[in-house]
Amino acid sequence: MTAPAPGRAAAAQAFYSRWAPGYDRLARHAPGVRRLRRRLATALCPDTGDVVVDVGCGTGATLPYLRDRVGTEGRVVGVDFAPGAVARARDRIDRAGWANVTVCRGDATRLPLDDADAVVAAFLVGMLPDPAATVRTWLDSLEPDRIALLDLARSYRLPGRPLDPLFRLAVRGSAPPGTATHHGESPTRVLDRRVAAAHRTVLAACAATTHETRAGGFAYLSAGRPDRR
Repeated sequence: MTAPAPGRAAAAQAFYSRWAPGYDRLARHAPGVRRLRRRLATALCPDTGDVVVDVGCGTGATLPYLRDRVGTEGRVVGVDFAPGAVARARDRIDRAGWANVTVCRGDATRLPLDDADAVVAAFLVGMLPDPAATVRTWLDSLEPDRIALLDLARSYRLPGRPLDPLFRLAVRGSAPPGTATHHGESPTRVLDRRVAAAHRTVLAACAATTHETRAGGFAYLSAGRPDRR
């Protein structure tokens, strides 16, 4: 598995911590994003009482939808590497009084957990240096009964495809400084490749799967039950 260079990892943590308030507003209020997060939780389909791990939880925008699915008998654990994002997520949990929701700092490639009934990640895999290997690590180390991914990438169908140039500008503007130089290609191409690799891994590892595109083809949702045979 490819791990990010320490310098780039530290820079990314600082970048996402600094912009956590802005990302929080987008994560909760961007057009259609609540519907996407709700659909993600539905596709994951955890049972009441399950333990769900939200990898790369950010400021906690998906946590309430997961908590609604597992009920007060279940538990939701968020993990994120950016201190600023974790602080905002914890503040949201404290204000809501959710006794069964917790958030901790951690690296998505080396989760500080060893068990879960379900694993979910929203808008994360495009940031991972080797998303396919990381997803396989989640499946092997946590042994979940369910997994679901939600990500944005370029659209290859109408009505979204004509808007791809605007999407590329948005990706470039939201990427940490130096991303294009480091990879030698546009951040959008890196994002597309990583999202495709992670979602293919989920679909290949699961016996029962769902895959769909939403938001004009920009949102990709894959979910399934890992095949343990």
